[in-house]
Amino acid sequence: MQSLWMVVAGLAFALMGVFVKVASAHYSTAELVFWRSILQMAVAWAILRQAGDSVRTQRLGMHVHRGVAGFVSLFMFFYALTELPVATAMTLNYSSPLFLAILLTVLARERPGAKLVGTVLLGFAGVVLLLQPAFAADQWRPGLIGLVSGAISAVAYWNVRELVHAEEPEARVVFYFGLFAFAGSLVWMAPQRWHVPTVETGWLLAAVGGLGALGQLAMTRAYGHGSTLVTAALSYSGIVFSSAIGIAWFGDLLSWSAWTGIALIVAAGILAVHLRPGRREDAASQMTND
Repeated sequence: MQSLWMVVAGLAFALMGVFVKVASAHYSTAELVFWRSILQMAVAWAILRQAGDSVRTQRLGMHVHRGVAGFVSLFMFFYALTELPVATAMTLNYSSPLFLAILLTVLARERPGAKLVGTVLLGFAGVVLLLQPAFAADQWRPGLIGLVSGAISAVAYWNVRELVHAEEPEARVVFYFGLFAFAGSLVWMAPQRWHVPTVETGWLLAAVGGLGALGQLAMTRAYGHGSTLVTAALSYSGIVFSSAIGIAWFGDLLSWSAWTGIALIVAAGILAVHLRPGRREDAASQMTND
């Protein structure tokens, strides 16, 4: 049941993507990450205080790994959202289960089986189909950056699971991610021109921050306490939400090849996590947590 939090995360991230795209007309990518991070830290700190927990941690090194990977992935994802259709950027970021399956195979020091290799290749065939319209429109740079954000997200998701298994509260994990994203975006913004939030546009920043915090908290709980397989499958609900919102709000009309690519990535992502090493242990974890 804990994995169902990923549906909440998917909806929150899809709505956040919409507001990122709208707000990008008024703020730079660094500014969007900066303001989201502040709100995320504030929400996480409030939850920790209400629960009687502290932001102090004995696992700073693990938070550094998660924070750096999360910041780089988030920055790339936000940039892709500003340049690509919402569904395209979201799907590229959600290619992370493909990379996660590869990462887990390497960590387990196992030779990947033929089924896993074929599944990953199928997923990347979907990536090629999805990126084809972007390359044709001379949007290869944001397309590749969106794909790299998915690869780095795999590392961040692994770190999240390790932190929660180490009994770190979800809110503390989210707080430190926000802290590192705040520091990174602040450095990035230093040489740039800052835009002071106004009454007309400030609510967009609040929406990005609030939805981002909700998505992070829900995702952390899902990956930390739920089945990795079920969570990875449910994570693709974000693509469904973002596709519907992109069509209704922005009139995003993707080509048949792009929709085929999205379908292949979703199918391959679910299969890749199913074929990954340790799936039996994860199934046992699901029975315990549910």
